[in-house]
Amino acid sequence: MSTEIRQLQPQQLWNKFADINVIPRGSKKEARIIAFMKEFGKNLGLETIEDEVGNVIIKKPATPGMENRTTVVMQSHLDMVHQKNSDTEFDFDTQGIDMFIDGDWVRAKGTTLGADNGLGVATIMAILESTDIEHPAIEALFTIDEETGMTGAMGLKGGLLTGGILLNLDTEEDDEIGVGCAGGVDITATRSYNEEETPEFKIGYSIEVKGLQGGHSGMQIHEGLGNANKIMNRVLFDGFENYGLRISEINGGGLRNAIPRESKTVVAIDAVHEDAFLLEMALVSNTIKKELKTMEPDLEISISKVDTPKLIMDLGVQEGVTRAIYAAINGVYRMSADIPDLVETSNNIARVIIKDGAIKIMCLTRSSVESSKMDLANTLRATFELTGCEVELSGDYPGWTPNMDSAILKVMTKLYEDLNGEKPHVAACHAGLECGILGTNYPEMDMISFGPNIKGAHSPDERAQISSAQKYWKFVLEILKEIPVK
Repeated sequence: MSTEIRQLQPQQLWNKFADINVIPRGSKKEARIIAFMKEFGKNLGLETIEDEVGNVIIKKPATPGMENRTTVVMQSHLDMVHQKNSDTEFDFDTQGIDMFIDGDWVRAKGTTLGADNGLGVATIMAILESTDIEHPAIEALFTIDEETGMTGAMGLKGGLLTGGILLNLDTEEDDEIGVGCAGGVDITATRSYNEEETPEFKIGYSIEVKGLQGGHSGMQIHEGLGNANKIMNRVLFDGFENYGLRISEINGGGLRNAIPRESKTVVAIDAVHEDAFLLEMALVSNTIKKELKTMEPDLEISISKVDTPKLIMDLGVQEGVTRAIYAAINGVYRMSADIPDLVETSNNIARVIIKDGAIKIMCLTRSSVESSKMDLANTLRATFELTGCEVELSGDYPGWTPNMDSAILKVMTKLYEDLNGEKPHVAACHAGLECGILGTNYPEMDMISFGPNIKGAHSPDERAQISSAQKYWKFVLEILKEIPVK
């Protein structure tokens, strides 16, 4: 349906978005989109650079009369989150995103849309290609791997950019101007365990949690959305306590930056307790669904009989790991004492894999306060170490400290009010933006973040608002006209 998408206004923006959504561009698999962007820049006759980690920089001179304005870095990331519904047949490595229009929204069929951060990339491409848009000198920075480590931003060296202002196009509310963000750290708990042969008196069951909304583990962590890994662990804990449930394997969640939507496990229970077990599971499931009915009306917890698994977890390890997941903090840990309604520190228990004698639990802890981030990280570390896991902290990246005296903030605040008749919401966010990392090598650069309305990012419910994209595009064009002189 890309033909319909290409007819949307502004066509420059949507055409470029359709172009890049043909190209598979998952995090750490950006080779094809990097090649595409390099060819795009070179075909325009513009200076095009690929740095040593894979970031692409395209430089365009100022339009006539704008040569005395401050050079602007326009920045977005090339990669997108790959998530799909369990019943959707789709290969992210070979297929382009299948988009369609749903009223005022653009969506994808059963997968993430890639509006995060594809609309930002498309915006910059449209401006680079334009012949009639006024703008100062532009350094377009397309970073890689933002979604799974920010290694592109981390690997960008000083000296490649000369701009004094950075416009990060990665905010998802069109009335918001971002001036700060959270930092983060990955927490990975692992351990091995002995497998035991399943006793003859046990029978097999599969338990599946699905139908959750999922979403962005930073921007939506405060919304009370269900976490499939925590829900599954609650069910398993109850079954073990009352009916001798033994775990054979668990496969729950996906990417660290996505609130987990699904989890599936295979267990063995005592055959003599089968009827009572099924009754108890129905009661527990109904209780959980009742608790979450407002936020998760489509939650399903299904239980079905399967072949009895040949092997189950060592009992002691099972007891320890289910208790650790129960105890591990998930969701908001602390709200900001300085910025109203801002989540300061949180954790997402993103992935739980138990199979073939190995346990792996993956979390993402975020915070706008470095000491609080490490306090929660150490809390989780201690929780998992108490059950015999080895815990690794990796992928640590800094937050972005707000600068309320920013010159470009003042320009954009006035422009927004003039265009829309209301003040913008100037705020820090709980997501991880690249600004804090980029600022380590470019400390004097004045940075700001903004973008169109995107809902459900990092989930198959991701959607971009058409009317908001029009509003955002006008804002971008006016900002470029009003960039201060050097």
